[in-house]
Amino acid sequence: MIKAAVMGYGTIGSGVAEVLEQNRDVICRRAGHEIELKYVLDLREFPDSPVADKIIHDFKIIEEDEEVRIVVETMGGLNPAYPFVKASLLAGKHVVTSNKALVAAHGTELLEIARRQGVNFLFEASVGGGIPIIRPLYRCLEGERIEEITGILNGTTNYILTKMDKEGESFENALREAQNLGYAERNPEADVEGYDTCRKIAILTAMAVGKEVNFEDIYTEGITKITDIDFKYAEKMGTSIKLFGTSRIKKDKVSAYVAPVMIGKDHPLYAVNDVFNGILVKGNMLGPAMFYGSGAGKLPTASAVVADMIEAAQNLDSHVPMGWSDEKQKVEPMEDICFRFFVRIAGSYRNKEADVKNFFGNVDVYELYGLDEFAVLTREMAEGDFRRAAAGFDTKEQARSDFGIKQMIRAVL
Repeated sequence: MIKAAVMGYGTIGSGVAEVLEQNRDVICRRAGHEIELKYVLDLREFPDSPVADKIIHDFKIIEEDEEVRIVVETMGGLNPAYPFVKASLLAGKHVVTSNKALVAAHGTELLEIARRQGVNFLFEASVGGGIPIIRPLYRCLEGERIEEITGILNGTTNYILTKMDKEGESFENALREAQNLGYAERNPEADVEGYDTCRKIAILTAMAVGKEVNFEDIYTEGITKITDIDFKYAEKMGTSIKLFGTSRIKKDKVSAYVAPVMIGKDHPLYAVNDVFNGILVKGNMLGPAMFYGSGAGKLPTASAVVADMIEAAQNLDSHVPMGWSDEKQKVEPMEDICFRFFVRIAGSYRNKEADVKNFFGNVDVYELYGLDEFAVLTREMAEGDFRRAAAGFDTKEQARSDFGIKQMIRAVL
């Protein structure tokens, strides 16, 4: 029998305890050992819960108990998660986490400690919740050169954008509904500003290239500026708008970004709606492969955590090579990435056609009835070239006291 401890008895931690109990026979058969939960570390008491007799409040009990071989971290955040996880690894314990902030900020160090100590630091649930993606990258796809990873990696933002797309909701109303349903936090900044997606695409990119990727080097833009008017244009164009985390790998060069992107109905991620996540991985031999499912939630995420616990149990006395080294991977500037650009411009196209063509070249033009504006879709160009063209166009518009660009959304069409 293997003894385990869970740190943090919130949504995911309680889910882990439930999965361990409900699927006890399956887990024992696949792990080769019965996994018993010995401790649950939390600041609170849970007198009416199934783990009431396992609740402790002092991390030292876990750290110093040699019976505990697997530690599960589901507290979230960096403090005290980081020092507790580090101490657990140094004590020779396997660690499983669902904490993407921890993996993105300290994964390189924790992976190295795990290697030195001959234990495992596993984090399947940190990126796709219940969707298997980390393990496929280091097992099923290890013979591939990964060329691209593009994902809808945040269920909250995908729910909001779906409400705006399908029901014509404003961003504010869709966010309020997401909060009422428990999909969005009271402070939704990490989700709606793209920070959560950024950490996840940094982890996936590091897995793909085998080097450390600093999430702070990745251009990140959220969905707070997307409006219901943008979706009216998208409907007319036969497109939709999704928040993408994208990484493209060509030889030793990596370009990565997080941003709202306009995509067509032929894109594999077009039909990923509501709180679901989808991840598209392209390998040089395999081509595209899709991973789809619940990217969050109590039991889906707990299922992924328990899968890591099983892997740790199968390798109690050995280290599983996975993750990345401490070598730094440079991320190319956003200015070099090419897109088409959807641009909304104040006024009438008839009056501005010459300037539009002068700055943006040949474009497709779209208009909505009753609006004093029009939209264009540019040819493909580098982000830096577009920014210079847009700045020149706006400068000319302002010189004529005529308001220029109202909105810009990158397009992969």
